[in-house]
Order: sequence, then structure tokens, then C-alpha cells
Amino acid sequence: MKPPTRRYEYETDGAAIYRASFATIRREADTAHLPGDAEKVAVRMIHACGQPDLATDLHVTEDFVGAARAALRAGAPILTDAQMIAAGVTRPRLPRDNDVVCLLRDERVPLLARDFGTTRSAAAVSLWTERLEGAVVAIGNAPTALFHLLELLADGAPRPAAVVGVPVGFIGAAESKEALAAYAPRIPHLVVHGRRGGSAMAVAALNALAQDDEIGASVR
Repeated sequence: MKPPTRRYEYETDGAAIYRASFATIRREADTAHLPGDAEKVAVRMIHACGQPDLATDLHVTEDFVGAARAALRAGAPILTDAQMIAAGVTRPRLPRDNDVVCLLRDERVPLLARDFGTTRSAAAVSLWTERLEGAVVAIGNAPTALFHLLELLADGAPRPAAVVGVPVGFIGAAESKEALAAYAPRIPHLVVHGRRGGSAMAVAALNALAQDDEIGASVR
């Protein structure tokens, strides 16, 4: 197949684009308040949204990156509230071919949501219990899912190894992340305070945690 006529000047080398992008982020974003091992996670998240000021809303506990990476290396599953997150994880980056689980489409969810009087996203979290111990949790869509997770933990549910809490939205998102932050230091976590968040940010964090290599596994 013949390529189209080149009419614009632009970088076409994937690795070069990544290098230049990450260098730009490091010039423009202030990540000095973050733990040292969280810097690459922050850079990947900023790259996913194009907003260097995201760093100002990012809070990462000192033990988060170490706990999440150790869990993944031990084969722990990733439990998430959104199919988009599950689909976005770069599987070759995962150290142990870890399961990436979203139960939103489980046939039990609609009935549970009705019985609990909550959203389907929150109801699906109730189905995580058997795999929650030592798991890496990533919530990037539904504030109700994060609230529900915290309520389960308060009632004695198994404790995950680490939580990426970045639900997005105007109703409950900021509050759910404040609730997760208030749960510290009982659980290692990452949050983006305020209304910002979403599946792309959650995926970026997971992919950065799965493998420290910033460029090689990113270019496919």
C-alpha cells in the first residue's frame, strides 16, 4: 500500500515521541511532593490526560508503589470498576500474566444493585470479596464503587495490597477520594483529588506500576 503524500512536518518515531513527551512533562510538572518511586507513575498519568497541573492534585502514600509492584510480582489480580480500564492494561507489561478483572457485566450485578439500593458499579465491587485479599484495585469511573469498597473494608472485608482511586465526575468523585485519603495509613493508595480522574488515568497508573521501563514497552 502506498503511503499518503507527506504534507506536514511531524515526528513519526514512536520512541522519540515518548521521550520528548516525558521530557516536556518533567519540565512543566512539579512532582517534588511525591515519593521518589511514584514520579514515573505521575508522568504516565499526566501523559494520559495532557495536563501537567494534574501533579498538584496527585497524592501518593509512601508505601503505595512498593506495595502495588510487590503484589503484581506475586501474581495478584487487578480488580477494576470499568471495562475500559481492563481493556487498557497492556498485558505484556504485567509481570506474572496477572488477571485483570471487571465484574460489571456479571449476571448477578443487576439484582445486587437493586437489593442494595446502589449503582451497578458499586454492586459489582461486592463480588470482589473472594479475590480482594492482596489484590491491586483500580477505580477510575464510579465514585460509588470507591465508597462501596471502603464500606466493605470497614465491615471487615479482605484488605487489598494497594488502591488506585481516581473516579471522575461532579457528584461524589471528590468526596470518595477524600474518604480514601482519610482511610490512610491503613491501605497504600494513590488519589487524584477533586473532580478529575477517569479510565485513562487509572490505566496509565497501572501500566506504570506493572513495569518500570518507561519507553520500551510503551511502543508497539
